[in-house]
Formats: sequence, C-alpha cells, structure tokens
Amino acid sequence: MSLIALGTVAIDNIKTSDGEKRGLLGGSASHFSMSARFFTKVFLSGIIGSDFPEKYKQLFRQKKIDTTAIVVKPGKTFEWDGEYKKENYNSAITLKTELGVITEYKPKLTKEQKNIAHVFLANLDPGSQLAFLNEMNSPKLIGLDSMNLWITNNRPELLKLIRKAHIYFVNDGEARLLTDEHNLLKAAKVLKALGPKIIILKKGEHGVIVFGDNCQFAFPAYPVEHVVDPTGAGDTFAGGVMGYLSKAGRVNEKTLRQAVLYATTIASFNVEGFGLANTSALTAHQVEGRLKQLINFIDPKK
Repeated sequence: MSLIALGTVAIDNIKTSDGEKRGLLGGSASHFSMSARFFTKVFLSGIIGSDFPEKYKQLFRQKKIDTTAIVVKPGKTFEWDGEYKKENYNSAITLKTELGVITEYKPKLTKEQKNIAHVFLANLDPGSQLAFLNEMNSPKLIGLDSMNLWITNNRPELLKLIRKAHIYFVNDGEARLLTDEHNLLKAAKVLKALGPKIIILKKGEHGVIVFGDNCQFAFPAYPVEHVVDPTGAGDTFAGGVMGYLSKAGRVNEKTLRQAVLYATTIASFNVEGFGLANTSALTAHQVEGRLKQLINFIDPKK
C-alpha cells in the first residue's frame, strides 16, 4: 500500500531556549512524510518556490519520499518564523510569515497518484485540501488535520472536509474552538457526529485520546526529559498513525492502538531536536527500541 499527503513544504526559522536555527526544512507535509516513510511508500504533494534548497530535495530522495506531485513555481517558498517560550512549549508565537507561492497551489497528480487508496490532508487551507481531495479517485482512507486559523476563518469549507474524512486529527484547543464544548469527551462526540469514524485528540505532552465507533482509549506521551523544538510534532504523530495503518491495510482497534504507539514514539524523537534533524536521521532500530520503552512505561507486564 502507498500513501499520498498534501500539505506545506516550507522553510522554518525557529527560536527556543536552546537557541535559534534558520533555514530549516519545515512544513506540515515534510514532517508528516518523514514519519510515515517508516511504514509505507509516501507521495508528497504541495508547492515550493524556485528558491527551495537543493539539499532538501536530495533529502527527500534519500529517504525515498516521492516528490513528483510537488508543484514548483517561480518565486519564494512559504517561510515561517516562530518562537517558543520556555514556560509554554505547547504554543508557538508566530513572528513572521511569508506566504510566497503557496497561494498559487493547484494539484498536479498523475493517474497513478489519483488512484492511491490512502490520503492525508495535512495542515493547509481547506480550499486547497478540498481541491486536492476532488482529484482523488475514491480513496479508502482519508485522514485530515487543520488548525485554529481555518476553524475561525474557513469553517464552512472545513466542515465539508470533516464530513469526508475517516480520521480527524485535532488538538484539544482546536476541538474546543470547533465545538464550543470544554469537556473533551463531549467535544469528541460532536466531532464524530459530523462524519469521521475516528477522532484522534492530541494533547501534546499529556498524550492522546482516541474515539472510534467501537473503541475508546488513551495513551500518555513518551516521557521526554528535554524538549528542544516541538515544531511539527503533531504532523510527525499523524504520519506515524497514517503510515502504520496504510501498511496494515485495515483499521480496527488492534491496528489503531499499534499505530498510535508508533506515532507517539516517533513524535518523541521529533521534539528532541530542531526541525527535522532528528526524524530525518532516525532509524527503524531506534524507533523499535524506544517503542519497547514506551510500552514498558505504560504497562511493565507486557
């Protein structure tokens, strides 16, 4: 099985208490694909400018991430400057955003890519996500992510997408904003009633709660001693879930639990380094080793 993901491919400039790094490879689709690659063939779609560094194109190739669906336009690649204060690593402060060519995105997919059964719509404006989804031929599994900006400014289009999604990834703040429910169980029920079979509610350092048709469960986050940069952790997590489910070829409680455990494990590596430094260098052996630690942390008897 293979997986195609739409999202941002960006340049990030990030400042945390551990320092400042500029010119990093970033974007929701980049983080997603670097995680999903452990389990399945990943096709990456998005848009970049003519200034996009060749070294990052080479990195995608080295990691066997297919970038033939990425549109290249003359101009500037989407660039984000963000800062995290030590007292609140769960929320980034946006210092500057340069949209560049991102507003010019239109899907460019081959016949093969349009027939891919598993689709993930990483954070991007809902209009682009809908246009991309309309190009696909009856996908069997659709995952969706979004953010506060689209909930506030593009709610009608976002609701159309949520109705089409099988799995909706949402953090606790977004769930409350979208449903006007403070209680997360009530918020998840409201979201499920909109159409998705599964709501995956991300709570950052406090773990994840999964609400499905026939299962509900929660896992803690992997206990990370030192967070360097949390950028892309949610996208990395989604990549682990969707990548594993694509490999498994089925979605049930067993595969969903295993997918979430893998996703939690990979996301824990992501936050220990700037940008994609850790996840791009990560090996399957390292993932398996930390997965065992996570399972032992949750239930030492297993």
